[in-house]
Amino acid sequence: MTTQKQTQTSTEFSIHPAAKVGHVSLTVASLENQIAFYQQAMGFIVRWRDGNRAGLGAPFGDLTTGGADLLRLTEQPNVKKYRRVTGLYHFAVLFPSRRELARAMARLFAMQYPNYPTDHVMTKTTYLDDPDGNGIELYAESPEDGTFAIEGDQFVTRRTDGTFSDGREPLDVDALLRHLKKDDRLDVSIPKETRLGHVHLHVRNVNEAVDFYHGVLGFDVMGVSKSFRAAFVSAGGYHHHLGLNTWQGEGAPPPPPDAVGLRYFTVELPDQKSLDDVIARVDAAGIPSNQTENGLLVHDPSQNGVMLTIRPGNS
Repeated sequence: MTTQKQTQTSTEFSIHPAAKVGHVSLTVASLENQIAFYQQAMGFIVRWRDGNRAGLGAPFGDLTTGGADLLRLTEQPNVKKYRRVTGLYHFAVLFPSRRELARAMARLFAMQYPNYPTDHVMTKTTYLDDPDGNGIELYAESPEDGTFAIEGDQFVTRRTDGTFSDGREPLDVDALLRHLKKDDRLDVSIPKETRLGHVHLHVRNVNEAVDFYHGVLGFDVMGVSKSFRAAFVSAGGYHHHLGLNTWQGEGAPPPPPDAVGLRYFTVELPDQKSLDDVIARVDAAGIPSNQTENGLLVHDPSQNGVMLTIRPGNS
């Protein structure tokens, strides 16, 4: 989580500054159980369902299509969670305000669902897992409170008043919940402005991952920390659209075919030209790709799936 651009290597190409993370696609053990969780605990709605697949998200757009999905789930029989492999660390749901984050957290507290509120200073967050162990972050931006950056090899968090924080303090939950009004209901869906803010991945090697996401796809490097074994990249100066870490072990293998978890995440470009520019670099690098109905599917060196596509409504 960074706020200052610290490019480690330079390229002549940079991904379009309006590029963003789109929906995340997961393999799940039980579609029914996961739908119940995301509806009841997270406030998602089912936008569409087709056999063993479903798209979930916020209630906007044409509910008969998957154009604005935040999450796509595919049930696969006899799957399980694996440790010490690459894949999803967490996907992060970005709420439009502290009030909406407070509503989401209050819903979890009312259900007594385990979650871990954290104050990153520039964001207010809580962390939880879904029933299959997929990591989720819920957050709202709070840049008025300070900054969080990698300086040299170290994470440095400064509050607005100039004092320092470790950036991982317990969140003042009472203060956050005061943003709620007395008549705010918890049994409502997430607001239409909710989107995915970033995705954080387990990779086998940080430098190798940076070479792919920065050197090929064109994301800007916002910081690399050797001691933290992580890097952060983004488009358009955002603190991070992607986190990359080796916390499952240097050289960790990809998950086997019978694993729950990440199928792919989506990188949305604003128009055809900006998408074509990225695809041209993928082709020039000799990276295998597969054209699908959802976009061009490629895999990073750790075999994490990346779907390259145009933002829904912009084609």
